[in-house]
Amino acid sequence: AKVMNDQIQIKEIIIREHYQIIADFMKGLHESEYSFFDKTAAWKDIEESYMRHIIEMQEECEGTCLVVFENEYPIGFIFGYVEEQDDSRIEAYEGDELYISDGYVLPTYRKQGIYKRMNEQLEQKYIAQGIKRITRFTLVNNEPMKHFLASSGYQPTRILFEKWL
Repeated sequence: AKVMNDQIQIKEIIIREHYQIIADFMKGLHESEYSFFDKTAAWKDIEESYMRHIIEMQEECEGTCLVVFENEYPIGFIFGYVEEQDDSRIEAYEGDELYISDGYVLPTYRKQGIYKRMNEQLEQKYIAQGIKRITRFTLVNNEPMKHFLASSGYQPTRILFEKWL
């Protein structure tokens, strides 16, 4: 794996102010997810509602969006926000959790530790605020992400079964 160079910077951004950068990354993310699961919606069909959702989560749920730039060119992002627990949860844990909902690195920049660095920076921000639980989803056949998550201390706790009729 190549080491990230000095030309690469991770910056925290406001999605509303950098809409197109994040929308373009989300399009790439959805195309990637479609390659793993053919029931993934086309980005053009959900862009408006999904972008509205993540802007709302950033603004109302202590959300953080990190973007990696190489020489000011955006090459990847990660986004997470705080979810408050309600009394319907079955886990013993009480308190807020960080939900990391989205992340993507341009294909030519993968396998260089970029996503790992973004993820660590995002986690550390919330750990410093007292978060003790971090959750995220990935598709069951996304082996690269499953490997990354396992190597980063995550464990699968539930498997969602679906039946499409």
